[in-house]
Amino acid sequence: MRIVTADDIVRVLTYELLVDALADAFCGDIAVPVRHHHTLAQPGTDATLLLMPAWTQARPAKVGTGFASGRAPELNSAGERFLGCKIVTVFPDNANAGKPSLYGQYFLMSGDTGEPLAVFEGRVLTAWRTAAASALAARYLARKDAAHLVMVGAGALAPHLVRAHAAMRPIERVTLWNRTRARAVATGFALAESGIETNVSDDLEGAVREADIVSCATLSAVPLIHGAWLKKGAHVDLVGGFTPKMREADDAAIKRARVYVDTRAGALKEAGDVADPLRRRIIKKSDIQGDLFELCRGSVKGRKTAAEITLFKSVGSAIEDLAAAMLVWRRL
Repeated sequence: MRIVTADDIVRVLTYELLVDALADAFCGDIAVPVRHHHTLAQPGTDATLLLMPAWTQARPAKVGTGFASGRAPELNSAGERFLGCKIVTVFPDNANAGKPSLYGQYFLMSGDTGEPLAVFEGRVLTAWRTAAASALAARYLARKDAAHLVMVGAGALAPHLVRAHAAMRPIERVTLWNRTRARAVATGFALAESGIETNVSDDLEGAVREADIVSCATLSAVPLIHGAWLKKGAHVDLVGGFTPKMREADDAAIKRARVYVDTRAGALKEAGDVADPLRRRIIKKSDIQGDLFELCRGSVKGRKTAAEITLFKSVGSAIEDLAAAMLVWRRL
């Protein structure tokens, strides 16, 4: 069994390749049960244990043959079957001890025999696939001329989201906002070293009012993005909230936008930005325009006009982890 390190993952992946791999996976025949979500009582903020399995179905059609991306096959090119499961822990209070709030490992196995193939460093794999899923959604939902990205939150995921969106759209200007300015400055320096110039703002409202894309990756329990701030043609990318009690955008933003999700089963149950307005009848299930399965397969339309506001809510799907692990496995 191979140990796949963070350096291995970074060495073989690009956002363009991973976005295409995810598109192919959402068009493929992959079983994705709803993830197991367990709350772990803690002295301070409760922690979370997530178990996310997925597997390719028996002798699936080859993925990557043009159905989604029009490229030569990257996944399942030899017809192998794969089984994978990610184990994730989220301990929000770890930040007080200077440790990451999220840890994870991904286990890739043969779908034919169950034989363990590899264990992947889960935090890096998760960051890459999460950012790629948002960029995949933006391929359908953001304006093609989107040039100004506002990144709300400056955690470990923020640089990945900035780079992934920049891979899909002609981003010329990046504005960072974080509750702690020093963290935003540090993230801005890291992005600058990779060639992406950023501006740190203390005025979240002002930044959002000018944004073509607003990407939000926080653990906020109260809305940060207000619908009244969104300009015509904006695209909102909500990534951070993964429980019904978390909110990154207010009701006005949800009502103003055409709303899409990564998976209906996950978002309608777990994502506070969608589940909470549904519960209070601010929106109806029919207001959810589509998910990534439907967007990638062309059964629903993405952005229809240049002026409309679109919103994508991601809670993460095991199909994304499996697709990313399979791509890394192939390229290694």
